[in-house]
Amino acid sequence: MDFTLTEAQRELTALTRKILESSDAPWSDLVKSGVVPERPEEFGVLEQCAVLVELGRAVSAVPYLPTTVASSALVEFGTPEQRSRWLTPGTVLSVALSEADGVKTTVPFAGTAAAFLVAHEEQVFLVEADRLEVLPQELVDGSDAGCFEFGGTGEVVPGLSPGWLITRYTLGLCALQLGVTERALELTAEHARTRVQFDRPIGSFQAVAQRLADAYIDVAAIRLTLWQAAWRLSEGLDADEEVATAKFWAADAGHRVAHTAVHVHGGTGIDLSHEVHRYFTAAKRHEFELGGATAQLLALSAAW
Repeated sequence: MDFTLTEAQRELTALTRKILESSDAPWSDLVKSGVVPERPEEFGVLEQCAVLVELGRAVSAVPYLPTTVASSALVEFGTPEQRSRWLTPGTVLSVALSEADGVKTTVPFAGTAAAFLVAHEEQVFLVEADRLEVLPQELVDGSDAGCFEFGGTGEVVPGLSPGWLITRYTLGLCALQLGVTERALELTAEHARTRVQFDRPIGSFQAVAQRLADAYIDVAAIRLTLWQAAWRLSEGLDADEEVATAKFWAADAGHRVAHTAVHVHGGTGIDLSHEVHRYFTAAKRHEFELGGATAQLLALSAAW
């Protein structure tokens, strides 16, 4: 296996970063530029993950992940009518995967999605947003989310299983977490290089250097396990264990990197207005959404 991005994938990454750094309307500009392609089948798992890493680095609140997962599902499993109606440039789609007491909860971008792919028992239903009473929810990072009751009515997407959606969405969360932790570590390393105490940069102190070294290894582990899982999925190979492994590292290592960033920044790290706090809350949200490290360790143990 070769995890090196192709020239086209590197150009896609560079274009995404440029847009996110300069745009006041990132979702619209991502659509116009082709980063969100007019035909979803143009980009595979690797291209989607490359974009998601950049979105994580920018902590950009755009509905790329749920829309891409839902669009890819409709490309592969949807009826001609479903594809014709919903696979249009800029249309925001979402996925409802989590449930508590019969209510679909923490549905991403629930307030802006035009339709949802709803996992229900062993099937997936396509449901228009207008047919649901969506209530807003507040997440740790302030992102758009909502909940709604679902009674099993809607258009069945033939052949699409909840497991397919969960696998793709989980992989996307891991890609976002890679971007978040990469950039958080860069910001923290720069702070350690320039922040001086006792006439020395704090990065020269052994305890700080060790925390940064551990964070570097953690980010490398998130990166390796993410691309291994993405590569296997892109090749049509079984990737259940690889996705579970990536999920574990994104949650567990993401937790450590997020706390390292805050601790090394000291008092500024807990300032809600400081840039690093955005990365802390993003990393924690992904950790919570992935299910926490302990749950993933148990899942891996059962798989082995």
